[in-house]
Amino acid sequence: MPEYLVAGLGNPGERYARTRHNIGFRVIDALCETCRTKEPAITDGAEIRSGTIEGIDVLLVKPLCYMNQSGPPIFRAAGSYGVPLSRVIAIHDDMDLVFGRIKIKEKGGSAGHKGIQSIIDTFQDDGFIRIRMGIGHPPAGVSGPDHVLSAFSADESERLPEWLRKACDAVATILCRGTTDGMNRFNRA
Repeated sequence: MPEYLVAGLGNPGERYARTRHNIGFRVIDALCETCRTKEPAITDGAEIRSGTIEGIDVLLVKPLCYMNQSGPPIFRAAGSYGVPLSRVIAIHDDMDLVFGRIKIKEKGGSAGHKGIQSIIDTFQDDGFIRIRMGIGHPPAGVSGPDHVLSAFSADESERLPEWLRKACDAVATILCRGTTDGMNRFNRA
């Protein structure tokens, strides 16, 4: 029985695969490379892998719907595997943080993020953990939607592997030492 459900938020399909909005999916892919996972199962609108991170059984979930509909597949996966909301970790892009910054948060509102709002609406509760992945504000003349749906710059792409390793470390820290330790370690960096 998994102890945690780690969900990466993104949009399905090749068109969105390398966009800033899909950083949650990229973290899940990185976690799958670094920990022992079984082959993915496609069920109830999500790609689900079971695995072990630092000896802790986890579900790694990528909802296979658009970002603003992320809640229902995560809700169904958590219910099917008996994972309480307090042990759901949602990884998502955040324009309010500079590129490369990671911030961990427990509970609270969505700050306008439609994927997070979908989870809150579906569970009717905000009591889950978030790992906010900073993608920075859009440059002058670029809208928010265009920014999140654009690819990373060449400089950002070079720094991406280290950032993904850091995000995997943030997940492992939460699993092994708790959210407070994770916030103390990553929110100050």
